[in-house]
Amino acid sequence: MKIVIAPDSWKECMSAMDVARNIADGMRQVFPGAQYALLPMADGGEGTVKALVEATRGRLVSVSVTGPEGKPVAAFYGLSDDGHCAFIEMAAASGLALVNKKDRDPMVATSRGTGELILAALNAGARKFILGIGGSATNDAGAGMLQALGVRLLDKRGEALPSGGAALLQLERIDTSGLDSRLASCIIEVACDVDNPLTGEKGASAVFGPQKGATREMVAQLDAALVHFAQVVQRDMAIDVLSLPGGGAAGGMGAALSAFCGATLRQGVHMVMDALGLETQLRDADIIITGEGRTDGQTACGKVPAGVAELAKRYAKPVIILSGSLEQDADRVYQRGVDAMFSVLARIVTLEEALDDAAINIRNAAKNIAQILAIGQSLGQ
Repeated sequence: MKIVIAPDSWKECMSAMDVARNIADGMRQVFPGAQYALLPMADGGEGTVKALVEATRGRLVSVSVTGPEGKPVAAFYGLSDDGHCAFIEMAAASGLALVNKKDRDPMVATSRGTGELILAALNAGARKFILGIGGSATNDAGAGMLQALGVRLLDKRGEALPSGGAALLQLERIDTSGLDSRLASCIIEVACDVDNPLTGEKGASAVFGPQKGATREMVAQLDAALVHFAQVVQRDMAIDVLSLPGGGAAGGMGAALSAFCGATLRQGVHMVMDALGLETQLRDADIIITGEGRTDGQTACGKVPAGVAELAKRYAKPVIILSGSLEQDADRVYQRGVDAMFSVLARIVTLEEALDDAAINIRNAAKNIAQILAIGQSLGQ
């Protein structure tokens, strides 16, 4: 029997690899001779780098970069075991969590640190990049990142623009002659789970600006700045970023990576599944176990268990979700190809108790699932 275990991380509790190991430990108590394929999953957000590093036997690299407020922050990126592929989370360098809530200001927040992470990985020899751009604090259309990579964004006086989204209103000319030439030979894939355009009522400023500290007046100014940025990009580079689906992701970072770096924007969970070779592992599997910290109706909208289930159904493989908790609307995921769902909780507990006992609860629940599978095998015989 081959069992593929492909869960997401349990936020604030356990990495995806630790979840997978505990599921395997529980099932081995019933099926000690089974073949287990552990593939820690992610959807491009928090935990993506760690999942990819663990799955590829790579390593994390610590780097000091420019944070969203322009101050140094301790960030990181991942490298695959062969050093050819870099894994980057924008949140590690330019994330909302790096700024105190009272200090959040997308008018001046910069994405420069994300560009510095890309440079560090280039210097380390990486030529393929997988970027997760969720959780950003910025609304600067990736301007800071572009400047770190050598692009000159100039005002009417020929001087470099200062940091932040508001400064884009002063953009007069784009000079890409200094863009790091190594990027031309790179493959860059961006985890982008939204299709919001760069501007307008569904754009970066209007939809995501308020959570980054933007007032109504700021939203209007930032949106105008992004419109102006897009117009200059169209004029100087003959690239239309206004109509790009996902161009508004991460305050316009999606548009910048696509236009200047030739990046491909993809749904995060599919990108991770491809990077880890999940489809190859599924082909000869007997059963797939996936899961997350909490399964609810939103799980069906592109989260890890739904993505894993959809892929598994191409090969008619049964899929079981094992999660920390199941919400009342969790049954929506059955429409995505899931065959059964279980919570690891055996009794009513506090959140603190659930987090403390997560490992043992996962092992016990996995063992019980294996016992059910064993009963099914005996009935089949």
